[in-house]
Amino acid sequence: MEPIAHLNLEDPLGDARRFALETMSHHPFGFSLPQPFYNDERLFQLDMQTIFEREWIFAGMSCEIPAKGNFITLDIGHNPVVIVRGDGDAIHAFHNTCRHRGSRLCSTEKGKLAKLVCPYHQWTYELDGRLLFAGTEMGEDFRLEDYGLAPVALTEAGGYLFVSLAENPPDVSDLKAIFDSYLSFYDMANLKVAVTTTIEEQANWKLVLENNRECYHCNGSHPELIKSLYEFDDTEDPRATPEYRSLVARKQQEWDGLGIPWKMSWAGGKRNRLTRTPLVEGTVSMTMDGRAACRRPLTHQGLEDMGSLRILHLPNSWNHFVGDHAAVFRVLPLGPQRTQVTTKWLVHKDAVEGVDYDVENLSRVWDATNAQDRRLAEENQRGINSLAYRPGPYSPTYEYGVIDFIDWYRTTLAANLGSSPALSLASG
Repeated sequence: MEPIAHLNLEDPLGDARRFALETMSHHPFGFSLPQPFYNDERLFQLDMQTIFEREWIFAGMSCEIPAKGNFITLDIGHNPVVIVRGDGDAIHAFHNTCRHRGSRLCSTEKGKLAKLVCPYHQWTYELDGRLLFAGTEMGEDFRLEDYGLAPVALTEAGGYLFVSLAENPPDVSDLKAIFDSYLSFYDMANLKVAVTTTIEEQANWKLVLENNRECYHCNGSHPELIKSLYEFDDTEDPRATPEYRSLVARKQQEWDGLGIPWKMSWAGGKRNRLTRTPLVEGTVSMTMDGRAACRRPLTHQGLEDMGSLRILHLPNSWNHFVGDHAAVFRVLPLGPQRTQVTTKWLVHKDAVEGVDYDVENLSRVWDATNAQDRRLAEENQRGINSLAYRPGPYSPTYEYGVIDFIDWYRTTLAANLGSSPALSLASG
């Protein structure tokens, strides 16, 4: 197989497609990926087309659009998307592009409006996407009903909003069932975003996910995080101590008595992973002192100590729910070596800033952890860009989560490439 750097540029993604399929079929299990998968523009475009334009992408929380007319936006590669709440509490997702000449309709990350109005020529759409007004200059053959907004597949699961740009998205029933079950004990309809941060990491999106999928580095890199969070969340983990196993058994008995789900659950193969694990004994929240950051609990039962419900959704989200708040993370690729990471802290909607919670106390642990992870991912990227880089072995003891992620990536990439021979640069 010739190096991708020397491939035919007249058909860049055709060659990238062949390179990816050939490489994935021979890549050794349990090793990091070859260099081009982390820094090549053509393979980045392939990732966008086969992963981010085909899979279910975490977009935001339903509590962010609580009333009719509330909307949020995001960009999945070159595809702007708007999600809006309409009549009858219905939530709609559309390509955020006018059917007239393609201008973006909504240019802010969130807001509220009565109708979707294009700022360019004032074409006006109902919140369900129907075109209502296009002026009187379009000719007698023009039909409003032919130019509604292009819909984007959307599903709500446990208060999470997922979108898929695919014409035929993957089955989502297992994702919805597991999210609805595990999050039913939280008052998801009555939460709000207390604070949001967005950072840009100069690293490939897969390195950002790989870093998240192991805590091999936590002891040396995350002093704030390990005040309340164990490096492991499974009693079968070889690092798990007798003290941890004893604490888990005690907490699981409590959770069973309350009917609260805790068992590690997977959905969609390795795409979704949910598990509840205790926080460090003596702590109830992911804060510097281990105490609750918000006086208003998230749960229907008003429980303070819920451990940490850890949620993974590939390809672009990880999450932590504790008794008083939640931290949700969204990853969106921007380029071969650029990734946007957005963190949102959720609290009960009736909690009052400065009275029930302090923003700095609420966000301090993950602000520090995000900054530390950014440095780690960026240094990882710089090293991978070296002429000397070769794929290295992951530790099955400490990095099994990374192995699972790379295995999911390889199989998903190959499956979607195999089912889409016509993918081209033009679609991105």
